[in-house]
Amino acid sequence: MKTIALVFAAGAAAAAAAAQPKPAVTHAIAVLIPGKDSKVAGTIHFKKEGTGVHVTGALTGLAAGNHGFHIHEFGDCSAADFTSAGGHFNPAGNPHGGPKDAKRHEGDMGNIEATPDGNGTVDYVDSELGFDGTKSIVGRGVIVHANPDDFKTQPTGNAGGRVACGVIGVAKAE
Repeated sequence: MKTIALVFAAGAAAAAAAAQPKPAVTHAIAVLIPGKDSKVAGTIHFKKEGTGVHVTGALTGLAAGNHGFHIHEFGDCSAADFTSAGGHFNPAGNPHGGPKDAKRHEGDMGNIEATPDGNGTVDYVDSELGFDGTKSIVGRGVIVHANPDDFKTQPTGNAGGRVACGVIGVAKAE
């Protein structure tokens, strides 16, 4: 009888903990790892700001020039070429475009420009991204591509191979 009571009490405590409202996500992070034959790495932060998400970050190991930068469907960087991350995150079913286009994939974040020493940064506010509902980016993948995004070729922007991948996870609140 004591065993049943203990099991019931443990189950009730777990159910009560699960029923507690979880704090809203306001900060997420993706730590990018290099792909095969790549040295690209970095960290991207996503922070709730007004009606959008402030995207900031720094990358190293890039070839000089522009590189397509997208949120992909899945937070899966397990394939050597990162194709396991799927296509661009696009819950609204829009055509591919640039980050300021009225109609675009939610995951279309434009290009990161790398300096001749291989470093690149990103810093902008994206009104299409979110942390809950159908626009939630939590658990999705961030991909950096070898080539620039041309903002018109469907559905990828002709950005080439995937040189870095990271999973967007909930960050510790500041």
